[in-house]
Parts: sequence; structure tokens; C-alpha cells
Amino acid sequence: MRASSSGARTPLLLAGLAALALAGCQSTSREITGSIRRPAAGASFDRMTQTELRSATETYGTAYEKNPKDKQAGMSYASLLQMTGRNDQSLAVMRQIAIANSKDRDVLAAYGKALAAAGDLPKALETVRRAQTPDYPDWRLLSAEGAILDQLGRSDEARVAYRKALDIQPNEPSVLSNLGMSYVLTNDLKSAETYLRQAAERPGADSRVRQNLALVVGLQGRFDEAERIAGAELSPEDATANVAYLRKMLAQQNTWAALKDEKQAPPPKS
Repeated sequence: MRASSSGARTPLLLAGLAALALAGCQSTSREITGSIRRPAAGASFDRMTQTELRSATETYGTAYEKNPKDKQAGMSYASLLQMTGRNDQSLAVMRQIAIANSKDRDVLAAYGKALAAAGDLPKALETVRRAQTPDYPDWRLLSAEGAILDQLGRSDEARVAYRKALDIQPNEPSVLSNLGMSYVLTNDLKSAETYLRQAAERPGADSRVRQNLALVVGLQGRFDEAERIAGAELSPEDATANVAYLRKMLAQQNTWAALKDEKQAPPPKS
């Protein structure tokens, strides 16, 4: 979810993860948990303004048009298209990149993400599994498989995939984060917090991990702590945006208000 103002910065908490967490308290969400990483160039996309996103989309779109087989240009373009809600077009781009790079694991993982974003979860699962090699498994593909299984409501299988990924890449923050968010789907917030804290403490953890931790802490009624986590290590502008976004996500199902009332209510008389 992005601010409507072209100059407003996007809160670092991913809308998909937030929706996943809130929906997980009641029913299975179809939002992607974010296991399939964007290409390295996309790391800065999350903090672009709407104007910057449009400009970047045009730039990468031009590069892709000039050379549809260019892996990095195509993956970055597809990522930007997803961020602007153009999932069908993103899938079309990734399909072409996958045809040109049919054995590239990163490409196939991104293609699986595009399929999932477009709602074709069975095909997404098939794609990432086909890209995997049993004799030399890739932890990123295992994490991607877990994300898709979570969306399919198969959380037990998803966690097996995440743990296999962690066997290969111990303490990888992106996998720990996705494992934590998997527990949100089954309303096990304590387990979710445990894994998200582990993820947030690891070198290389990005702000999105900390924002998901803030959300889970907030869902448990610890609002002051959630706001501290949401605003840590950010500029005052981004900290304010993240806290506001955190409150908005929790308020969508009256979660914040309900938990706050419960927290502030006097103890029952004996």
C-alpha cells in the first residue's frame, strides 16, 4: 500500500505482509509472504516515491524493450510492475525472461513470485519445484516454495520447506522472517515473534523484517514497544510514516482498539 501523494515515501512495512498477518488471525490469506527476493537492484525500490517509481519503471521498461533477454533489466522491470499493481504485465515480462534463462534459479524463483502475485499459485509452486535440484538444493527456492505453500493454506508443509532452507543457510534472516510470518497465519503470535526477533537480530536483516516484528508485537497489545521497533533506525519522516502505517493496519480490523481497550481495562473484581 502506498501513499497517494506523489511525494510521500512508502512505509517499509510491506502491505502484503501486513495483510497476511491480520488475515492470519481469522482466515488464510492469499498474500505472498515475501520469500522470493527481488533482484539486488530492487532493494531501493521500496523507499521510492510514486514519482520515482514511475520514472524507474519507464527506465527499466525501456531497457527491457531494447533487450528482452536481459536478466537484470527484466527482473527489475517485473519487480517494479508488481509494486505498481501491474501483476499481469509483470508476469508477462517474467515469462519472457524465464524462456531466455530457463535454467537460472534466480529467474525461475522470480517467475514463481510473479505467478503467485497474479494468483496462479499451483503454477507458481510447480515452477519453483521444477527449478530445484535434489542433489544441490537452493535455499532461496525452498523459501520461495514455503511462501507459496503458506498461501495455499499448507502451513505445515511450508514450515518444512523453511527449515530445510535454514539447514542449508543457517540463521538467514529472510527465511526466519518468513517462518515467523507463517506462524501468524495460524494465529501463533508467540512463535511468530520468536522467529521474527531472531531474524531482526541477524546481520543483513532489512527494515521490512523489523516492521513485521513491530506488527506482531502490536497484535499482542504491546503498543509502545511496537512503535519503538517501527520507528527504530529510520529518519523522523520514515519513522512517523511507519508508526502511522502500523496503527492503520492494526485498526483495519479494530485490532489496535480492541487490544488497547483490553490492555487498559481495570482488572476484574474478585
